[in-house]
Amino acid sequence: MKAIVHSGQSGIAGLRYTESTSRVPEAGEVRIQLKSAGINHRDLFIMAGRGTQDTPLIPGSDGAGIIVEIGEGVRGFAIGDEVIIHPTLGWEVASNVPIVPDIVGGPTDGTLAQYITLPAENALPKPAHLSWEEAGVLSLSALTAYRALFTRGVLKQGEHVLIPGIGGGVATYALLMAIAAGAKVTVTSRSEAKRNEALRLGATHALDSHADWHLQNDLEPVDMILDSIGQAMFPKYFDIIRPGGRIVMYGASSGDDLTVPIRSIFFPQVSLIGTSMGSREEFIQMLQWVEHHDIHPVIDSVYPLQDVAEAFERMENGQQFGNLAVRID
Repeated sequence: MKAIVHSGQSGIAGLRYTESTSRVPEAGEVRIQLKSAGINHRDLFIMAGRGTQDTPLIPGSDGAGIIVEIGEGVRGFAIGDEVIIHPTLGWEVASNVPIVPDIVGGPTDGTLAQYITLPAENALPKPAHLSWEEAGVLSLSALTAYRALFTRGVLKQGEHVLIPGIGGGVATYALLMAIAAGAKVTVTSRSEAKRNEALRLGATHALDSHADWHLQNDLEPVDMILDSIGQAMFPKYFDIIRPGGRIVMYGASSGDDLTVPIRSIFFPQVSLIGTSMGSREEFIQMLQWVEHHDIHPVIDSVYPLQDVAEAFERMENGQQFGNLAVRID
């Protein structure tokens, strides 16, 4: 089969479009012919940490396709079923949190290939209202957004959510989901074009990331902040968060180290909440929620499999708004 394989050096430079082996399913597994896939910042982080000593890896955690082979003991599937991939391995129940969840696309081979073989419990029926490209970019980012908003953040109708750094996949799903849940959403970005696109999708306010947010006279205090940035933005959050508010943290794109103003947390009783990825239980809930609310992913652009390196360059440069899809022939 044709696949994108990472080996030999770190980063995007280590990607090759080449022949690879499609593994026959063992007991409890299925083999899927992939029709589409998506890429995530997680792929960039993994590739940046790999070098010459590492075994070749097919990256990619998002994907959708058709079951072409079924291993021994698998029930509930038939050849030809259209499925979407749940990317988290071995995490069944939301409350049973692993220290670091294993994800399709690292440590195991991922979705940037014509075929993938994986445990049958990681394949679920593709939402009928989604195109192949939409289904292919849904999994990891939408699952992360769903758990952050509803499992960990316990978002309520009418609350005010701040989503800094709008444009990436998780942030864009969070915008769509929060609006559908009846929340008010404020976003931030350095890019005027991204701010305008967020307003078009239903955001109430769109602020310049570097502006003095607390000087915005019509900006109400926020109940929840969905943070993927970390140290570069963190001090600004305490200017606008409501007493009793929640900061839900799912990333650290500007660095891991924080200087936290302790009194700004305990006096107004602000909660700091960590979250990452999500369980199979939540993935099923997310799919049902997306179907019920007729949520469609925002797709920035679509690339053929052989041009995935160009898609990663666009992501690395922060140029996209929404998801970068991969078409697999």
